[in-house]
Amino acid sequence: MKPHPPQPNPPPAPKPRDAARILIIEDEVALRAGLKDLLEAEGYRLLFATNGEAGLNRALTEKPDLILLDLMLPRLDGLSVCKKLRELGQRVPILMLTGKGTLQDRVQGLDFGADDYLVKPFLPAELLARLRALLRRNERAQPTVTQLVLGDVRIDFARQQAWRGRHPLHLVPKEFAMLRLLAEAEGRTVTREQFLDAVWGVAAYPTTRTVDNHMATLRAKLESEPDRPRWLLTVYGVGYRLETKE
Repeated sequence: MKPHPPQPNPPPAPKPRDAARILIIEDEVALRAGLKDLLEAEGYRLLFATNGEAGLNRALTEKPDLILLDLMLPRLDGLSVCKKLRELGQRVPILMLTGKGTLQDRVQGLDFGADDYLVKPFLPAELLARLRALLRRNERAQPTVTQLVLGDVRIDFARQQAWRGRHPLHLVPKEFAMLRLLAEAEGRTVTREQFLDAVWGVAAYPTTRTVDNHMATLRAKLESEPDRPRWLLTVYGVGYRLETKE
């Protein structure tokens, strides 16, 4: 019997393009070690922090491409880290890792500015898929609008701040994100589904009614006559568009 010819080695798994830098903010030693082995095997470059304060500082100084953020952290919890980053205008994708998996917990994390939410324990394949999706979405995002002026309202997207005249307006991160999406559409209609995909992401389980509720709140904050909007216009049955002409 002739021996079988040697089989060629399988091709190596493709590595992430440009070796994305991921900051892992996690205090559990075992989970941190597991994430290190998993992500280094995929070719990612890793940064680490074991408490919220250190993680916030590393995020601001190192400028990672993505953050894996535990919810329960010493010194500064994950929600506070996420909120502070968004208040400072940091748009880095944030994937929260937590053992708290109720709908209320997920909604809270996403409302504080997280892009996705994964409940422990999770499968490595799901984590990797979500990382790839967030990195792809971030690559597609090419923000060109840094400020928006609507009458006497001025919005600074980089600083995540807004004013009516000299008086500050309180907008939450998702409201800034909705306004940026409208501004970058340059007068074109943004569908409710586009809002859900770009602002809420795949893990929030929202409905199109969620978009309508947030738009009503935005109009109440920005429009002088919310029932007769001047800037944030409804395209019935489709979505919304921004009118910037006086």
